[in-house]
Amino acid sequence: MVRVFLMGFMGAGKTTLGKALAAHLGVSFIDLDQYIESRFMKSVSQIFATRGEQGFREIESRLLREVGEFDNVIVSCGGSTPLIGDNMDYMLSQGQTVYLKCSNETLLSRLKTARSQRPLIASKTDDELALFIESETKRREPGYLRAQYICPGDRLESRDQISETIEYIENLLNLNKD
Repeated sequence: MVRVFLMGFMGAGKTTLGKALAAHLGVSFIDLDQYIESRFMKSVSQIFATRGEQGFREIESRLLREVGEFDNVIVSCGGSTPLIGDNMDYMLSQGQTVYLKCSNETLLSRLKTARSQRPLIASKTDDELALFIESETKRREPGYLRAQYICPGDRLESRDQISETIEYIENLLNLNKD
């Protein structure tokens, strides 16, 4: 049975890598934010607007426990998911946890183009975004480092790089595609 939780800062490539890894292994893929949106029929931004961050985090924790019971699944967690309450303890007890670690430069490059879909950074200028990434990665790193495995996430820009990262994770987690 495969149950892997991918975590890391927004823009680290959790969804990109998760989809490719799940397809490679022939297992299901769940992006936790997309799962929440499909269950609530609202975007994460809309849930934030109507329920606030605390309300969203409660939903996120509850649905993490739902998908954490699935077999043969790769789960891409939201950037804050492992830092909220006992979510990390739960993930450690349910499966393998991987921190997708990226440089701040890579995160800035990726998030500049995707900020409008992300409520926590949508209104930030490039300079504000760079400062936010620097302070937040520093704050979140101790939580992310509780993951069982660390995988470099800077090289996910091409199919070849994604394939190399899949091979790296497959070996790191001893996942055999049988």
